[in-house]
Amino acid sequence: MDIDDRLDRLTQRHEALTQSVELLTKDISDLTRDLSGLTRDLSGLTTNVSGLTRDVSQMKVLVNDIAEGTARLLHVAEIHEKRISRLEGQNS
Repeated sequence: MDIDDRLDRLTQRHEALTQSVELLTKDISDLTRDLSGLTRDLSGLTTNVSGLTRDVSQMKVLVNDIAEGTARLLHVAEIHEKRISRLEGQNS
């Protein structure tokens, strides 16, 4: 193998390496773009989760208020039932 053959092989290797670097550079650029999109999506999801957490907290408060109101109504109904039973007992 003479010097010209070696230079040709070296040139071919250099061109192949240059193409590989160009492809890797494009892949990295694409991955960076995709990562940026995923980061934006994650930020949006984080905002949604925060909103849902706030909504769930508000729902808990409402459910507790409804439960307390129902318990009070039950107590009032029991008092009225006792009063009615007592009044019916006096009329007999």
